[in-house]
Amino acid sequence: MLTRHLLSTLTLLVTVALAPLATAAAPLFPQAPGMVSYTYRDLLKKDLTGTLDTIRALGITDMEFSNLFGKTAAEIRSALDARGMVCSSFGVSYAEALQQTDVVAANAKALGAKFIRVAWVPNRQPFTLAHAELTATEFNRIGKELREKHGLTFCYHIHGYEFVPHGDGTLFDVLLAKTNPDYLSIELDILWAFFPGQDPAALLEKYGPRIKLMHVKDLRKGIVGDASGKTAVENDVALGTGQLDLPKILRAAKKAGVQHYYIEDESPSIATQVPQSLAYLKSL
Repeated sequence: MLTRHLLSTLTLLVTVALAPLATAAAPLFPQAPGMVSYTYRDLLKKDLTGTLDTIRALGITDMEFSNLFGKTAAEIRSALDARGMVCSSFGVSYAEALQQTDVVAANAKALGAKFIRVAWVPNRQPFTLAHAELTATEFNRIGKELREKHGLTFCYHIHGYEFVPHGDGTLFDVLLAKTNPDYLSIELDILWAFFPGQDPAALLEKYGPRIKLMHVKDLRKGIVGDASGKTAVENDVALGTGQLDLPKILRAAKKAGVQHYYIEDESPSIATQVPQSLAYLKSL
């Protein structure tokens, strides 16, 4: 009985001692990320199916399409289905979302997407309080129609120009305060949050339930950002080689319940940088 008691005690002690090591060894980002079509925009224009094969060979099956590349939504869906891939989000222009909501919804459904997102509100830069209030009104209108009529979720992809200081916060805070959470969710592009001086992890902690989608990117070291929403495409670098604290951001995103993560690399170096980014995510 004494021997069995000692063995039981030793087993418990070893289990407790090894628990921190097991936790430390657990991968931070175990899943495969999705891919934004804009990363492969030039190749998809020339050869959509061949480029999908390239993306699929990287282990990526989740796509966010921002363009139909001269095809119909049904044709793209067929190509995705043939490769065991899906389109979870469909990006459109602001004018399309506002003025052709039914067409946009039909294309999203044909693609199989559950999210429709807009990434830029034209002619409202620099962003003002009046712009924020008008945009919120229009976002509510778009989001209400997409949800109530079509069962789709409307997302706004932040682009950095929204973080103009206002009161105790920014105009981004105004935008979210004046929009119905049922009608507007957020796609957090972490580069465009960091560029004007925001902390993407803090935004995830503050607005977690509203942030459904995320673009995973990194910004070249030495680049100083601003609220323009613009920087040279060459400033997109492989994950883990730039300025962003990606482990901190990904931990916050996991806690916030982000549903889809997409790699977006706007640079001309995707042949080397995308595999490097995927390897980095696996290493965390």
